[in-house]
Amino acid sequence: MATQRGELTSYDYRQMRARTLAASDVCIVCGHGAADAVDHVIPVSKGGPRRDPDNLAPIHGVDGCPVCLRKCNSEKGDRSLAEVTQLVTSVDWFAGP
Repeated sequence: MATQRGELTSYDYRQMRARTLAASDVCIVCGHGAADAVDHVIPVSKGGPRRDPDNLAPIHGVDGCPVCLRKCNSEKGDRSLAEVTQLVTSVDWFAGP
């Protein structure tokens, strides 16, 4: 099934992506910093809004996480966060600075 992904190159989407990454670079899957992409928290294929900034969150893209080496965006795919095994560490990376 082909999906329309043209919005990923639009100016508005790139602006939302930049604002999301400027606010935080902590990956929603593994909890490590240096996320270089954003992903829809509720997948578009499951009814999530395409262009809602509240539905976008930082995630490690094709290069993967430099700390745990996971390919977070590939692992998440079109599943919800509850369906993805999140990394458990001794540091609470989601707590912020």
